[in-house]
Amino acid sequence: MSQSEKDLKEQQEKQTYSGLVAIIGRPNVGKSTLLNQLIGQKLSITSRKPQTTRTRILGIHTKDNYQILYVDTPGLNRETPRALNRHMNRTVFGALEEVDLIVFVVDGLLWNDGDVWALEAIKRAKKPTLLVINKIDQIKSKALLLPQVKLLSEKYPFTEVLLVSAKSRSGLDKLETAIHQLLPEGPHFYAEDELTDVSARFIAAEFIREKLVRLLGAELPYATAVTIDKYESTEKILRVHATIWVERDGQKAIVIGEGGEKMKKIGTLARQEIEKFFDCKVFLKLWVKVKSGWGDDERLLQALGI
Repeated sequence: MSQSEKDLKEQQEKQTYSGLVAIIGRPNVGKSTLLNQLIGQKLSITSRKPQTTRTRILGIHTKDNYQILYVDTPGLNRETPRALNRHMNRTVFGALEEVDLIVFVVDGLLWNDGDVWALEAIKRAKKPTLLVINKIDQIKSKALLLPQVKLLSEKYPFTEVLLVSAKSRSGLDKLETAIHQLLPEGPHFYAEDELTDVSARFIAAEFIREKLVRLLGAELPYATAVTIDKYESTEKILRVHATIWVERDGQKAIVIGEGGEKMKKIGTLARQEIEKFFDCKVFLKLWVKVKSGWGDDERLLQALGI
């Protein structure tokens, strides 16, 4: 290797790359699961119910001279009668304006009006876009994937189309390589061991809300919110006091459950999740309160930290 080649190699190794990457798609295509797998840590809450994610969540992944700032966004929802839904859509549109690259996630062989609407937002953003066909582990006949790739490739000039299973990590190495190749040169904005820019209080509230979404009925999770009233960390224990907000008295009774059993289970599972994330002993105390119409009132949403 000549001296000039050595100098070039050293220069390339010293160069750093960083950029914002938005993960977008309609509800329930696996965006949050994909984020968690890409950063190697559970950060964004997940469930089988759509619209679990409500706000922008930044996941930081630093590897060698690359720093990727993944922006997990709520699922785009064409139906927007509620203030909460409008807030989630604004969050997505705002993210698309500031990012360097878009990862557009779709659910296997499924394609519906929600995907079409998400693609329209991508077209307006005019950013390099990777199409990720997720959940390929659920497709029994892989022969069906080739015509799906062809069909979707004709809808937009995607930079690349990748087949992945976020759940099993299949195809994620290729996705990460594709993202690296599209990152602009630039400094790293966060320390190597930083995971996110959201607060510890926010993370604790999200883990509580995740258990609400998973353990309650099909509709009730969308009428709940969580705020942290007390967050006190000592050398021995983390004390968290939180309020679960619902819209009606009947919903409060459902959250509490007969004899308080449902509330106890939510608290136990949430505490275990918080302990795992923060690697410490946690004391968690929960209350349930009624705030009528919070999901339809922009001012109440702000008061609840949404």
